[in-house]
Amino acid sequence: MRKAELLLPAGSLVKLKTALLYGADAVYAGTPDMSLRTQSKFSLEDLREGIDFVHAQGKKIYLTLNLYIHNEEAAKLPQFVKTLQDLKPDGVLVADPGVFYYLKENAPELKRFVSTQANICSGQTVKFWQSMGASLCVLGREVTFAEMSEIREQCPDVLLECFVHGAMCMSYSGRCLISNFMADRSANKGKCAHCCRWHYKMHLRLKDGTIKELEINEDNARAFEFLLEEEFRPGEYYEIVEDEHGGYLLNSKDMCLMPRLDDILKIGMDSLKVEGRNKTEYYAGTVARAYRQAIDDYYANPEKWDYKKYMADLYALQNRGYCLGFHDGKLTNVSQNYEYTRTLGEWLFAGSIVEWQGDDAVFEVRNYINGGEFIEFLLPHTLDNLRLTLTSFEDADSGEITPRVSAGQGKKIRIRPAQWGLPVEKVKAMLPQYVIARKLQGLNGENAEMYNRKQAEFSQLITQKEVK
Repeated sequence: MRKAELLLPAGSLVKLKTALLYGADAVYAGTPDMSLRTQSKFSLEDLREGIDFVHAQGKKIYLTLNLYIHNEEAAKLPQFVKTLQDLKPDGVLVADPGVFYYLKENAPELKRFVSTQANICSGQTVKFWQSMGASLCVLGREVTFAEMSEIREQCPDVLLECFVHGAMCMSYSGRCLISNFMADRSANKGKCAHCCRWHYKMHLRLKDGTIKELEINEDNARAFEFLLEEEFRPGEYYEIVEDEHGGYLLNSKDMCLMPRLDDILKIGMDSLKVEGRNKTEYYAGTVARAYRQAIDDYYANPEKWDYKKYMADLYALQNRGYCLGFHDGKLTNVSQNYEYTRTLGEWLFAGSIVEWQGDDAVFEVRNYINGGEFIEFLLPHTLDNLRLTLTSFEDADSGEITPRVSAGQGKKIRIRPAQWGLPVEKVKAMLPQYVIARKLQGLNGENAEMYNRKQAEFSQLITQKEVK
């Protein structure tokens, strides 16, 4: 059996290096101009450095050229493709058939991968792209596991990739037009404003044309509910929920296929993709570590593999609640979050070690830390963590000592191995450059209730399939 590749997003050079440190086999990245990475932090110089860094470690990097072009972008295509030829990535992700054809004719040495934007949902479509010269096809998020199994069987001699973790689009894998309409920001160019997660309030238009806000308060909240009925689905009612924060009609939960990872590995999928190009290096490192351990453990002993071992780290990330996407079949209301749009989690990104200066670790602070509060370093190549309690903070540049430190403007502090009571070399080996740390946030009140409820819903969703 071919061992599946773990593929992580690299929205910046630091995220790229962090993902590799925590176990990614490959990363995908892009420049802002001709891909869905318009918010990419990569310059051309960064890309060159990143590609050299990846290849020096024997890993792979794929670049994106996956927008659907208009004539304006078509004019830029020759120069952009020349740049790709110069960079020599391990593959180029494409969605537009015209772009695919241009690459085939003008840069045949570049491996062509078909992006999720192409919405591949059948073996027939995979065969089409394979006949055109595609080396790899990324299956759409809308593909169920039953369909994925059939596609794998029907297309045994082409590389197949699927998403296993990350945000879900309420529309069809990034083809939504709401953001374009509401904010003049095209989802097809990586600029999605996530209008589906905005807060909306309900209003009434009276016969005289006056618009009144429909206030839901303690007196009327339990008196009635608002329901939608679609024209061709009589008798199917969809509840519109609104609280003091607003109403959330279109807010999808995040995908997490860790509980079904053994299914995917069992049928021989070639690449497992994590979404999150705009997320932090903390996200990249945490997700990479969990899936790296899970994948390796499965191949070592598939009979005793258990997803529960890896969920603690994934729950620790800020998330909107998890769902299984389309893996088990048609989406249900459990895949939507009608209660809130913000992300919740018990841990926050505390910072990362950006370099070692002699025997001092220089730690970039990404959140406030109070004296006496512990931070927890996530160790690479294991699920173990290393805790450190700091009573005061020494500014890495000025040497100023403070009882509390806040993030901002690249704020850095010094951490000395003596604070752990461990030999310097051992600490350096355990905590190399780019290692990430988190701090306990803790949840209480309504947030704790919602967080626990979303975990319970996800557990129930997983169990339903296991019972069947």
